[in-house]
Amino acid sequence: MFHEFMHVISHAIMITGFVFVMMLAIEYINVQTKGVWQKNLSSSKWKHYFFAAFLGAIPGCLGAFTAVALFSHRLISFGAIVTAMIATSGDEAFVMFAMFPGKATILTIILFIVAVLSGYLVDKFEIGKKFLDKFEENSFPIHEEEKCDCFPKKNILQSLFKPTIYRTSLLVVVGLLLLAVGLDYVAGGAKFWIRATIIIVTSFSLFVVATVPDHFLKEHLWDHIVKVHILRIFLWTFGTLLAVHLLMENFDVNTLIADNMLILLFVAVLVGMIPESGPHLVFVTLFAQGTIPFYILLASSISQDGHGMLPLLAESKKGFIAVKIVNVIVALIIGLIGYLIEY
Repeated sequence: MFHEFMHVISHAIMITGFVFVMMLAIEYINVQTKGVWQKNLSSSKWKHYFFAAFLGAIPGCLGAFTAVALFSHRLISFGAIVTAMIATSGDEAFVMFAMFPGKATILTIILFIVAVLSGYLVDKFEIGKKFLDKFEENSFPIHEEEKCDCFPKKNILQSLFKPTIYRTSLLVVVGLLLLAVGLDYVAGGAKFWIRATIIIVTSFSLFVVATVPDHFLKEHLWDHIVKVHILRIFLWTFGTLLAVHLLMENFDVNTLIADNMLILLFVAVLVGMIPESGPHLVFVTLFAQGTIPFYILLASSISQDGHGMLPLLAESKKGFIAVKIVNVIVALIIGLIGYLIEY
């Protein structure tokens, strides 16, 4: 029991840590470029959808976490976050590519297309507009009137030898996260490329914390990211992972499997609402064994998003529910079409 509890904590730290360093990196790049890349991304809604679908299509949850970090600062639209979550298959993507690579490739392409079109329609009909005002206050502060020298060579050594409490705290936190990943205490069981990505982004974040001037560090990193986002993301992520783990330990998902394919379709879509990678593996395995048709696997993949939605759950419960509802509706529509044509 203790080992399982520590595993949940480790997973929560990994998710929170990656979201944190991604937010930090995005903040740094955005200020350094004075929002040029942000404006370029905002110049076309279609860029939002294709970029979000690309992030979602990346196997694992890191692309989805990145999409949430962008959305929480209104750098991508609500339709784009829907796009990312429809496109993602979470950690199950690795399993699918290992078990049936050809069908997994087809599935990924279909998810990409469905995700982009769904995101466009969601924004076109302004679905989710009511709760988006909550994120206005999270937009990136560019401070056009200030010239930020984010790599002041003359002051770097002074900042390191006489660091403020904010710099010291962030150096310790990011340094410990990097060490934990390097020693396999965090993300130890993850794929090599996932660990490599976390290490690269965390190393860059350590560089940022060590070199930026005190003003940038306090105003942008501490006051904006640490105080507003991180603790809330960790608590909600940990709480949700623990609750799902306890439910999975005491509830057999296989009991939901029925002979009636229509019922199974609805079950697969509803199980996809669980913010956890594990349940979807039931349908991956059944498809690999030839027990269920492709459309059920597709509907399940549209509905579920692994752990990708956990950071959004911490940011906005209404936002989390709104994205899930949209994904479930899309999954049911696509699944029912597949059921009718028996694909």
